Amino acid sequence: MREINGKVYIEKDKHDLKELIEIVSILRSKDGCEWDRAQTFESMKTCLANESQEVLEAIDNKDYENLKEELGDVLLQVIMNAEIAKEQQLFDINDVVQVLCEKLIRRHPHVFGDEKRPTNDKEALALWKKVKEIEKKSK
Repeated sequence: MREINGKVYIEKDKHDLKELIEIVSILRSKDGCEWDRAQTFESMKTCLANESQEVLEAIDNKDYENLKEELGDVLLQVIMNAEIAKEQQLFDINDVVQVLCEKLIRRHPHVFGDEKRPTNDKEALALWKKVKEIEKKSK
């Protein structure tokens, strides 16, 4: 096993999101993988579309073991694109998480704010759409 940045990465060890981000960064580094390093936003579009389709197929087939793997593949696409953005000094994965958290809080005023709580999923979706429409108008 090779030590990278003072750490040995072993397949069957317990891993977390932080380590996944480290692994993608290593793969994109000069000592990483040529294929991973060559990827761009544009080249990743097909990968993201294919992996998303495989998630849908796993759901349709109720193949939850495969769904777990395919969701991981989609997560890789997100992290890889965020790493490319970081290298170009556009944003990083923490910015992606920040924007997502802000959106989830903003679009759930019935959970995180003082808005009246919807009584069913249709009302909740209508509230989501209402907040989204307000966002569009303010941009």
